Amino acid sequence: MIEVLPIAAVAPDAVEALLDRAFGTDRHGRTAYRIREGMAAIPALSLAAVEDGALIGTIQCWPIRFAGDDGGDVAMVQVGPVAVAPDRQQGGIGRMLTARALAAAEAAGLDDALTLIGDPEYYSRFFGFDATRTAAWRVPSPVERHRLLARGANVPTGAGLLGPRVAALV
Repeated sequence: MIEVLPIAAVAPDAVEALLDRAFGTDRHGRTAYRIREGMAAIPALSLAAVEDGALIGTIQCWPIRFAGDDGGDVAMVQVGPVAVAPDRQQGGIGRMLTARALAAAEAAGLDDALTLIGDPEYYSRFFGFDATRTAAWRVPSPVERHRLLARGANVPTGAGLLGPRVAALV
């Protein structure tokens, strides 16, 4: 039976090892990592899936911000990475973790401006993310525009830059 725990209940080196297996050891150079650089994950929204004592999946969510070219500043949450052990992928673990993290974001009042970089068909179909408001956003390194997705009532639509949030959420 799969148990979902706060990610803090799992050894950090086990989380890093799973992320390496799921995304490769060069993952730290990816755009999503650059957007949240220097931030700590939001504990209440970061979860681990454990089965028979083995870590099989994780999701982490991060405090970031949108600095609008118009001077606006929007606190946002970056969802992901969602990592599932390679031998357990396609079994619904990632979808379960994402649903739990989004429910936790809603319960905490943090679901009004969410973003992620991912497969648009998957995240639109299951979770309502899309790229309709992200066309003018800038990020600190290359991104496939159709994969920069968002959802929530306060998602900005104008031009601006995604980056770390100076004051992290608890």
